[in-house]
Amino acid sequence: MSKKPAKSPSMAALQTTFAQAMQLHQAGFAAQAEGLYRQILSTHARHIDALHLLGMLCVQTGRADEGVALIQQAVQLNGMVPAMHSNLGNALMAAGRHQEAVAAYNKAIAQQPAFADAHCNKGNALRELQRPAQAVAAFDQAIALNPQLPEAWSNRGNALSDLLRHAEAVSSFDRALALRPQYAQAWNNRGAALSELGQFDEALKSYAQALSLQPDDPEALNNQGHTLREAGQLQASVASFRQALSARPHHLEALSNLGVTLQDLGQQSEAIESLRQALALQPDHVRARSNLLFSLSFAPDVSPTAYLDEARLFGQQAMARASAAGASPSPCAPRCAPGAGTQRPLRVGFVSGDLRHHPVGFFMEGLLNHLDPAKVQAIAFSTRAQPDALGQRLQARCAGWHAIGGLNEAAAAALVREQAIDVLVDLAGHTAGNMLGVFAHRPAPVQVSWLGFLASTGLPTMDWVLADAITVPAGQESQFTEQVWRLPVTANCFTPPANTPELQVRPLPALSQGHITWGCTQNPAKINDMALQAWGRILQATPGSRLRIQNQLLDHASGREAFLLRLQAQGVDTQRVDLVGSISGREAHLDALGEADIALDTFPYPGITTTCEALWMGVPTLTLAGQSLLSRQGASLMNVVGLPEWVAHDVDDYVARAAQLASDVNALSALRQGMRERVQGTALFNPALFAQHWQEALLGMHQARMAQEMAQGH
Repeated sequence: MSKKPAKSPSMAALQTTFAQAMQLHQAGFAAQAEGLYRQILSTHARHIDALHLLGMLCVQTGRADEGVALIQQAVQLNGMVPAMHSNLGNALMAAGRHQEAVAAYNKAIAQQPAFADAHCNKGNALRELQRPAQAVAAFDQAIALNPQLPEAWSNRGNALSDLLRHAEAVSSFDRALALRPQYAQAWNNRGAALSELGQFDEALKSYAQALSLQPDDPEALNNQGHTLREAGQLQASVASFRQALSARPHHLEALSNLGVTLQDLGQQSEAIESLRQALALQPDHVRARSNLLFSLSFAPDVSPTAYLDEARLFGQQAMARASAAGASPSPCAPRCAPGAGTQRPLRVGFVSGDLRHHPVGFFMEGLLNHLDPAKVQAIAFSTRAQPDALGQRLQARCAGWHAIGGLNEAAAAALVREQAIDVLVDLAGHTAGNMLGVFAHRPAPVQVSWLGFLASTGLPTMDWVLADAITVPAGQESQFTEQVWRLPVTANCFTPPANTPELQVRPLPALSQGHITWGCTQNPAKINDMALQAWGRILQATPGSRLRIQNQLLDHASGREAFLLRLQAQGVDTQRVDLVGSISGREAHLDALGEADIALDTFPYPGITTTCEALWMGVPTLTLAGQSLLSRQGASLMNVVGLPEWVAHDVDDYVARAAQLASDVNALSALRQGMRERVQGTALFNPALFAQHWQEALLGMHQARMAQEMAQGH
């Protein structure tokens, strides 16, 4: 007996089922809606709307790849529905396939040019592809079509922030919030833009608005923590990051930022642990890896070999990222050497976010003022927004100034190539605002690490590191992936403040006070427990002496309380310690250095700017020479100015020398009064002499590269 074929549901029943599925979908009953969509497709596999909506539901429930496949089937059946192309773009975005998403949005726009949402979503995809200028154009088109679209205004603000146009970004966020005052994400992003402008109080108010709408939003809490850190409220910053991690335990950015802030507080082991947790979640996260290397440079128990292993891993990951972007690791051919009949200067590019009121800016000013324009032409590639007053002076000394903070690594490298740079110098290393990834793209024939970071970058494409004979003695070259080029005297040149005749060296305080005052103005991140223990021993060895510590951590009561606890834990008599917050204004800060008789250096991360500032104000620094480029900076500085007896070789020697040097007040007074004259004649404080040494070094590097090219028969 033959069986009758099963009957398909009637069209009316099919429509009823589809309507029920849509209602459940819209009401948030995803599982029930999915069941009905799949029931329809079991009998009508080419049901376009069921395929489309089931695909959207899959995306909404975290199954982006499955969603893409379903919506693509719908589009193949009917490619003339703009909304389906746009939703396919959304699905591709969720799957991380941003270039394909742009193509999908373009198809939607081609069919419906006035499709404002598609223009807006296309802008989001372009942002993900690190094409912020094109993203702004897409958002502008969306706004032109629908000025009442708050998402377009808010997303436009994000893209403007990518381009470092933070003031315009704030205005764009304000337009979004005027349309939707309860827009938590816009409040959050507005706070981030204000923070970049240095308007920390206003930024914190924006985060408060965002968190009043979404109290446990980990993104707003993370951004709030970042701003609190920038404002110097480190304890509050840590609390905000921990709250973000409570809301989302695997928040990679919060873990990384927490690590950096703990480092600021001198809590090195906790900082390193937080950063390693971040990297366990995403081993190739560039910023977390850089932050870890920065933290490891502070740690007294990390050997140069252990550090180099971590740096090489960064280099491998940076090279893999550059290769994926189409970069070639081979050096580009050098142009004909300056001189030799060419009569052209060497074009030297500087990559930094610190060409401003910052230690890097202080050291760069004297150099740029004294480079011979016939031999060296300086071109800056700044990762920051508009330069401040010092940045403007530096800009005036450069033949070109390019803002690259809004560019991706490949685009920034392309710009360097366009500028025909002969030698590209990194001034940041693994510090904030760095763009080391640009160097992985090999945009210049010679690439050099100098000044801003004092350890190996780990990049195989970084050719040289600039040092001197004391900071990298013979036999320590193996600590670097780079070759070591030693300048003849020093690798640093300090720029004293100009036009400040009133900034005179004070008389030795001990003469009037009857006791020695030890001073430290170092970044609190450098003040580890080993240094605190040594300082406690020095106080014990010099009865009646006092210790004056000045830094930004001590601006806030919470910071002072936390630091006092650390002092007590390391056996320091806090009754003999004066804690002073930061002093605004460079001249006032320098003048206050004279309140100390002797500066105590930190280790293994010594002072550089602080030591130079102290020397200028007549205050010698007792330092400890370690076994790395970083830890030997103080030793180099004190040797350059002819004070090798102020360099200790271990902690016991450090404590013993302190007691010995403090015992002769008259000798200290004489040294102080003659200090400025002593240092002015050295390369450390003589920018004309230093610039001559520096430009000869870079010309030598370029000539070596030319010789290599000739030897290879190119």
